[in-house]
Amino acid sequence: MSEATKNIKEPVRKTKIESYDISRSDETLHLATDLAKFIKENKLTTTVQGKEFVNVEGWQYAGSRLGIVPIVEHVINVSNDQEIKYQAKVTLFDMRSGHTVGAGFAICSSKEQGKKFYQEFAIMSMAQTRAIGKAYRNILAWIIRAAGYEPTPAEEMEYGGNTPAASQPAMAVVPTATPAAVAAEAPAPMKAVAAEPAAPAVAYASAAKKEEIIRLLNHPVITRPEKTKMLLNINRLDDERATQAIAKLKKAIEDRENGQAAAA
Repeated sequence: MSEATKNIKEPVRKTKIESYDISRSDETLHLATDLAKFIKENKLTTTVQGKEFVNVEGWQYAGSRLGIVPIVEHVINVSNDQEIKYQAKVTLFDMRSGHTVGAGFAICSSKEQGKKFYQEFAIMSMAQTRAIGKAYRNILAWIIRAAGYEPTPAEEMEYGGNTPAASQPAMAVVPTATPAAVAAEAPAPMKAVAAEPAAPAVAYASAAKKEEIIRLLNHPVITRPEKTKMLLNINRLDDERATQAIAKLKKAIEDRENGQAAAA
């Protein structure tokens, strides 16, 4: 069970946390100032050719302050014999209006620079991360620009192979041996080593279950700290933990409503 679900217990005192409205330019400019401070304090940028690009955590922070959360719709395995490759789609859900307000698609491949030896789950995870950044970039790029950073997620720059060579680790040059030398130094035949089985893909929660969690989180008896903690972990929930979270939220809502009714 996730840490987020464990913490939904008795009502706690609500803490006022300022939020912003994306439709009001004066509010979003205040958000840009707040965002610039948050990104700098938490070092959420990657420098590429002298320019600073915001990591996906910075984009998620901007979205959360606007009440816009990402939902991973699907992750598709499009691998072949030559490469491991995944495609992901993420939609953005506006908790105020209850509507989808954006989307983003992304891929990740083992053929990319520096990813030749990545395990399959890491390729799949990066596809999701990039899709989240892309979805937010489509609607929030100008806010990131107003905060003083490049309006492209850092993970997209990595995908494009734009990281300068100086930032990559140097590779040792191995001299080529002659066929005779190879034959002379070859060890005795060895038994073939069985390849390690690939880690099974995680069955992440469906979009329908995530939307149900968000709907329950919008109930007035759920506190903002509880809502924030759950939303930060929603895309990490597998199917079983999502089901547990829904049950936990329903029970918390029922208990709190009954408690309020009794107090009245």
